[in-house]
Amino acid sequence: MTAPNTRRSTFLGRLSLPERNYIAEALRTETVGGVLLLVAAVAAIVWANTPLRESYESFRGLHLGPSSLGLDLSIQHWAADGLLAVFFFVAGIELKRELVAGELREPKAAILPVVAAVCGMAAPALVYFTVNKIGDGSLGGWAVPTATDIAFALAVLAVIGTSLPSALRAFLLTLAVVDDLFAILIIAVFFTSQLNFVALGFSVLGLAVFWLLLRKGVRGWYIYVPLALVNWALMYNSGVHATIAGVAMGLMLRCTTRDGETHSPGEHIEHLVRPLSAGLAVPLFALFSAGVAVSGGALSDVFSKPETLGVVLGLVLGKAIGVFGGTWCAARFTRAELNPDLKWPDVLAVASLAGIGFTVSLLISELAFADDQLLTDESKAAVLIGSLIAAVLASVLLKLRDNKYKKLCAEEDRDEDQDGIPDVYEQDNPEYHLRMAAIHDAKAAEHRRLAEVASTRTTGDDGPA
Repeated sequence: MTAPNTRRSTFLGRLSLPERNYIAEALRTETVGGVLLLVAAVAAIVWANTPLRESYESFRGLHLGPSSLGLDLSIQHWAADGLLAVFFFVAGIELKRELVAGELREPKAAILPVVAAVCGMAAPALVYFTVNKIGDGSLGGWAVPTATDIAFALAVLAVIGTSLPSALRAFLLTLAVVDDLFAILIIAVFFTSQLNFVALGFSVLGLAVFWLLLRKGVRGWYIYVPLALVNWALMYNSGVHATIAGVAMGLMLRCTTRDGETHSPGEHIEHLVRPLSAGLAVPLFALFSAGVAVSGGALSDVFSKPETLGVVLGLVLGKAIGVFGGTWCAARFTRAELNPDLKWPDVLAVASLAGIGFTVSLLISELAFADDQLLTDESKAAVLIGSLIAAVLASVLLKLRDNKYKKLCAEEDRDEDQDGIPDVYEQDNPEYHLRMAAIHDAKAAEHRRLAEVASTRTTGDDGPA
C-alpha cells in the first residue's frame, strides 16, 4: 500500500524571486499612492471643517457632462463612478494575474487568502448586523465595513512597517485583491439600480468587441481608450455600477507571457495605469468623498448611533477576527505550517491592518445610504475613525516585532556576491557557491597577509624601555 501524503505545506513561506520582484514593484507604487491618499483625505476633512466648507460643497456638487447621454454628473459623482473605474480596472488586472500567474493559481496556495478574505468580509458584516439589530438601526449599511483599502494600509506600513517581510506584504496584497473581487460582487449584486436592458445589452456587446480585439492582437491605445470610455458610459446608463466595466476589461487582459515576451500585456498595461490609479484617481476620489464634518458632537455620535458604531466595530474587531480566524482555521484544516520565522501574532497584526477600509468603504457608504445624506456623512466619519483605530492597533502590534522583522528583511536582501540576486535564492546554484568560495579565499589571503605584517611589526618591536 502507498503511504498517505502527510507532508505539510508552509504558510507565509519564502516567495519565488519573480513573485517577490513583482510584489516589491506593486507595493512601491501603492505606497506612494497611499501617501497621496492620506494627504487628499486630510485636505478634504480640513476643507470641509473650515469657513471654506461651503465652497467645498458647491465645488464637488458642480455638474459637468452631456445630459443628452445621461452623463450630467456632479464632480463627486464623476470621481466615484468615473475615476474609481480606473482603480477597479487595475484591480481586475491584479486579480487576473493572481489567478493565472500569482499566489492564487494553485488551489492549495489560494485557499488560505481566499478563506481569510471571505471571513474578513463576513465577520464585519455580521458585527454590523448584530449591533444594528440590537440597536434598532438601519441594516442597509452592512457592506460598509467589509472592504480593505490596500493603498491606505500600505501607507501605514510605509511609516511604521518598513521592515515587514515580503511574505506578510504579499499576503496582505493577495488578501486585498480577493477582497476587491468580493467588494465588486457586492456592488454589482446589491447596489444595482433599475436596469436599462438596452444600454446593458450594448455594454455587453462593447465588452465583447474589447475582448475580440485583444484576442486578435490589435494594438493601439487610440482604439482601446475610446472603446473603454464607451463601455463605461453604457454600463453607467444600464443601471449597473459603472466601475464593473473597469473590472471586466481588466479581467480580459492576458497576464501570461509568451515566447519572446519579458512581461505579459496585462502586466505592461498595469505598470502604465497603476500610477494613474494610485496617484491620481483614488486621491481625487478621497478629496471629493472624505470631506465630512468631524465636530465633537459628530464624533460622539459615531459611538452612540448603531449604524456608525456598527461600522467602527466592524472595521476594528470584525476585520481582525475574521481575517485571523479564517486564516487560522484554513491553516489548521489544510495542514499548513506557519513559517517558523513568523508567529501567529504577526498574522493578527496584518489582520488588524486589513481593518483599514477607505476607498471602497466610502463608495459603499454613498450607495448604501443614498437616500439619507446625513447618515451617509455619519457613515463616512465612522469609516475614517474605524480606519484610524485599526491603523493605530496594527502599528502597535507590528512595532512589538520590529527588531525581528529587520533581521528577516536583512537576511532576505543579503547579496554578498553582488550579482543582484539575494543569496537566499541561490543556495541551489553551484556557480553561486563557487563565487562565494572565491570571495572567501580572497578575504582569507588578505587576512594572512595582514597577519604576516602584524607579526613582522611585533617581532621588530623591542617593547617599552
